[in-house]
Amino acid sequence: MSETIINSEPALQSAIGELREAFAKNRYVRMILRARKRSLDQNALAAVWYEQMAREDRQDDALGHKCYCKLHHGVPILRAEDAEFRAFYDTALKGLTYEQKREAMKFVPVTSRMDVTQLSKYLEAVHDDYGRRGVRLEFPAKGAQWAPAERAA
Repeated sequence: MSETIINSEPALQSAIGELREAFAKNRYVRMILRARKRSLDQNALAAVWYEQMAREDRQDDALGHKCYCKLHHGVPILRAEDAEFRAFYDTALKGLTYEQKREAMKFVPVTSRMDVTQLSKYLEAVHDDYGRRGVRLEFPAKGAQWAPAERAA
């Protein structure tokens, strides 16, 4: 059994050819597809941003800023797009005080549940929020793996 990583058009074409050959030879192929859930660049960017937030907006440390962002930006995205998360949040967390919800964000997976598109929305919302506060969060340079469309041009 072989594993093929498809991360470009030529790699996709090669994989399709390999699949056709295997099927022609065996008339049976078992295929398991796993798309990358999130970009490592997105994860790294978020971590860098939390540290920057703590240095520039000293109302909180990096973990406090992360909890704030998860609650204010991540939770609304997941509640809108993930019925299982929405049911959990509405049952377990919605009735808590604001301070309790922020504390819960230390333990509740929010961004780790997100796919690439959701995490892009999250990072854009965080960027815009902190930009209004005067914290200039930087996106990766052009040509990097991830940057929102309107900022990548």
